[in-house]
This record gives sequence, C-alpha cells and structure tokens, in this order.
Amino acid sequence: MLIRRARVLGSEHTDVRWRGDLIVESGTGLRPLPGEDDLDARGGWLLPGLHNHHIHLRALAVRADSVSLSPDRVAGRAQLIAELRRLDAELPAGRWIRGIDYHDSVAGALDRRLLDHALPTRPIRVQHRSGALWTLNSAACAAVGLDGCTATGVEREPDGRPTGRLWRLDSWLGARVPPLSPDLAQVSAHAARHGITGFTEATPELTQADVAALAAAVSEGRIAQRLHCMAPPAITDPRVARFTLGPTKILLDDQALPTLDAFTDTIRAAHAAHRPVAVHCVTRVQLILTLAALAAAGIAPGDRIEHGAIIPDTVLEHLRDSALTVVTQPHFPIERAAQYAREVPRDDRADLWRLGSLRRAGVAIAAGTDAPFGDPDPWRVVAAATTRRAGESISLPEALALFLGRAERPARPRTLRPGARADLTLLSAAPEDLARDPAAAADLVAATVVAGRPVHLGADR
Repeated sequence: MLIRRARVLGSEHTDVRWRGDLIVESGTGLRPLPGEDDLDARGGWLLPGLHNHHIHLRALAVRADSVSLSPDRVAGRAQLIAELRRLDAELPAGRWIRGIDYHDSVAGALDRRLLDHALPTRPIRVQHRSGALWTLNSAACAAVGLDGCTATGVEREPDGRPTGRLWRLDSWLGARVPPLSPDLAQVSAHAARHGITGFTEATPELTQADVAALAAAVSEGRIAQRLHCMAPPAITDPRVARFTLGPTKILLDDQALPTLDAFTDTIRAAHAAHRPVAVHCVTRVQLILTLAALAAAGIAPGDRIEHGAIIPDTVLEHLRDSALTVVTQPHFPIERAAQYAREVPRDDRADLWRLGSLRRAGVAIAAGTDAPFGDPDPWRVVAAATTRRAGESISLPEALALFLGRAERPARPRTLRPGARADLTLLSAAPEDLARDPAAAADLVAATVVAGRPVHLGADR
C-alpha cells in the first residue's frame, strides 16, 4: 500500500510505501504499482503510529458497567447518597453498583457506614480515583466474605471489624465479585479513531490467565493494536503476533514501603528473569527509595519510572545519568487542578508533574494516558503538554514524541524509513494547522495503520 502527498514527520519525502508489516520505500512522486492500494494524504501530516505507553485496558473497558462519582459529577454527601439511590431504583434486584472516579473532596473518606446509609441491602463497591482503594458497603462485604480475609490491605476498626476499605486488593476482589465482560473491541476501535497503534498495559500483578486473555484478544482481532503487557517475572510469553511481554510493574505505597534490601531483591529477581522494571512513583519518598534500590540492584535496559508525580530538582542529573525513562501524564495537572490546589503544599508544586524541566535536564521522557484514571484521548495529553505552566510546557513536536517511542524503549523515537514497522497515523491537517489546537487532532485522524493493515479510515477516505 502507498500513502502519497503527505507531510511526513522527520522527512522531506511525501510518499511512504509498505508491504506486509514493513515500510519498503519512501520518496517523492511515487506512483501506485499495478493492483496496489493508495491513499492521497492531500497534504496531511503522516506520523509513526501513536503508542499509549501507560493504560489499563480492562479497567477502561468496564467503565460502561460503572457510574462515575467524580467531583465533577457529584458534590457533597447528600448528592452522593441521592445518586446511589437513583441507581438502586433503576437497576434490577441483586445487581452490584460499581462506582468509579471517587475522590475524598466529594464526601470525605468513604467507609461501609456511609455507603450503608445510602443503600444497606444492595452490594456497592466504589473505586477511588487513584486506583489504589475500593470501598464496599456491608452487603458487598458479606458477599465477598471480607470478614474472613487476612490480607494486609483490609483496613480494620480498632475492634478488628473491616471498615470496608480495601487497599491494593484488585485481584482478590475481582475473583469474588460478579464477573464483568469488558468490551475490548470498543476500546480498541475508539483508540484507532484517535490514531493509536499500540498500547502498554500497565495493570500490576496480572496472572498467566489474565495475560493469556489479553493475548487472545489481540490474536482474535478484538484488540487491533500492538500490545506490550507488563507482567510479573514468572509469566510466560503466549507467543502471539502483535503481543509482547513488557517490564514487571512494581507498586509502592507510602504506608507500606518495603525495606531497601527487600525492594532491591525484587528488582534483581525481575532482572534475573530478563525483565526490566516499571516502578510506580507518585511521591517524593517513593522516587528516592526507587532510585536507591535501582542503584543497588543495577539498572537494566528498559527500567522506567511510572508517573513521576513529584520529582525534586536534586535528582534530575541522577535520572539523566542513569538512563531511566520517566513515563508521565502531562494532562493530570490540568484534569486535577482543583485537587492539587487544595492538597499539594505550595513548596511541592514546582516538583509536581515535571515535563519541560525533565527534557531540559536531558531526562528520557514518554507519556501514557493512564486511562481510565485519566482521559484516554492522547491528543488532549499532547495539548496539555504544550500549554503547561511556564518552564514545563514543551513544543508540539516534542509533545508528539511522547507517544512516538518504541514500546520497549518509550523515549527512543520510531521513524517512517524503509525497514521500520508499518504502524502509521495520518492526519487530515498539516502541522501548522494542528499547532493552533492540538486537541482538535482527535477529529482529524484520516487513517490508522497497524502492521500494514488499515484499522481506521476516515469517512472521506
């Protein structure tokens, strides 16, 4: 297939041809070969396909079976209770209510008592916006047998009774609640319309069955993109086309930090299995502990910092010299501006979600949407990156590059040269048009090509 008359990123050529899943020719004035499909770009911008370097696909897919209880939709305890009771009146008997996006600014810290006040008999589970916490009412606690759970993530009253708050127990809870049927095909199609040709699945502690199910979704075409999947060291590769195993995800919580020796051993075990690590760092102490453990264990190619929500300037040089990649979310300071204004001490704000300062320091950076905990639209992330506060904004080409890296090396840019994979995103707008409003590109994707196959074509193509 041939795309011609394009503005090709990083090239003076206007035409790109591929066979199978590899680009074989680039030039200007190329003509279609006999029987070859071709696409006239009409001066649109042709890019390597966008790769979302941090996403939670199944959690995003089940949003259709959930209700958002975010501060934007629910304000105050009375409105929260009213919303839960409205749902109770609409749902069939016995159906669980699954709330998402909750933040303490809505009605304070949730526990089973507050949820029982709203609905004492229908099971309810509510996920905090951070993704770290589920809160259950008493009916839900009884349904999953929470009283008998001895996991350390179960928060308890002084008398030992569970409060209904479960920290980092997604797998335990998921095995005990009614199963959901996530529509991964819908998520994939939405992403294709936005020019995404690859995902990095960042959910921690996936089982072999979880990984097999995701690989099957790729093999069967329900996920049309490439999928790079984080997984524990013992997970074996299903050996499916367009599916690869990625780094081992390591979660840290300030309330239960490992010792430096234990953390170092965890990293060494991943490296011994030939797997890099991706460490969740959203606080200063998590980052400092991670850098110390990586220094002790030795840094492997592909090791990365997820989020980097707080990065003091004193570690920028160390991050650069260690060749670690920070996979960040430039849109969070905009999406969560009100929350950060309330909760982040003024002295910490200069260190919050660094971007431009990381780039100037020579730190390797890439981006993921972190959907469903952030907006899944990569173009909103690009727009946010170009409009950050003074000193942290970056140019449009630099913002695009956050999504153009390789799955296994997120900060190493891909190209559209011969020999490269035929993963492409074609926009119907020229670069100078997009510069005025990067977010508008979400409606300007003319074609998305994965492994040489168009998975999205605009209505006029």
